[in-house]
Amino acid sequence: MDNSLDLLHQKIDQLSAQVAVLSAHQERQIRRQQEFDELKQDMIPIANHMIKLSIEELAEIGDEFRIEDLLFLMKRIMRNTHMVLAMFDRLEGLMGVADEVEMLGKQVFNFTVEELDRLERQGYFSFALEGWRILERIITEFTDDDVRELGDNIVTILTTVRNMTQPEIMTLANNAVGAIQEELPVSDKVSTWSLIRELGNPKVRRGMARMINILKALDEPEISKN
Repeated sequence: MDNSLDLLHQKIDQLSAQVAVLSAHQERQIRRQQEFDELKQDMIPIANHMIKLSIEELAEIGDEFRIEDLLFLMKRIMRNTHMVLAMFDRLEGLMGVADEVEMLGKQVFNFTVEELDRLERQGYFSFALEGWRILERIITEFTDDDVRELGDNIVTILTTVRNMTQPEIMTLANNAVGAIQEELPVSDKVSTWSLIRELGNPKVRRGMARMINILKALDEPEISKN
C-alpha cells in the first residue's frame, strides 16, 4: 500500500513538473507573441512610410524604369560576381594606399613646417621681403620706356658687367679704391716738382697709359663687343 502511494506521489510530482514546464513554455510563447505584435505595430507605420516614399521616387522615374531592367541588372551582377569581388579588392587596396598617403602627407607636412621655421629663423623670409621692397621701388621708379630701353641694351649691359668682373679689372678697381681712400700725411707737400719726379715711377707711367687709353675709348662711337 505504501509503495503504491509513493508511486502515485512520484507520478503526481512528474505531472506537476511537466505542467510547470508547459506553463513556462506557454508564458514564453505568449510573451513572444506580444513582442511580435508590438514590433508589428511599430513596423507597420514605418513600412507604410517606406512604401509611400518608394512610390513617390518611382513616380519621379516614370516610364524610364522597368522591372525588366532591375532583373537584367541583378543578372549582370550575379554573372560578373568575380568582377565585383575584384573591384572590392581593388577598393580595399586603394584604401590601404590612401592610409599610406595620409601618413606620408603628415610626414611631409611636419617636414615642411620644420623647414619653414628654420628658414624664418635664418632670415630668408626677411631677406625675401626686403628684396620684394627693392623690386617695388624699381617698378615705381622706372617707366615702361625705361624697361624697353633696358631690354634693347641688355646684351651690352651684360657684356660690360662680364668684362668688369674679369680678375685683372677687379684688381685694378680695388687698387684704385684703396688709393683714393688712402689719406696723405699732413706733412707731405704736393708740389709741381714732386709730381714731375713721380713721372719716373713705372707704376705712374703705366697708370697714365691706362688713363690715356680710357680717354681714347670715350671718343669711340660704338662700344666694343668684346
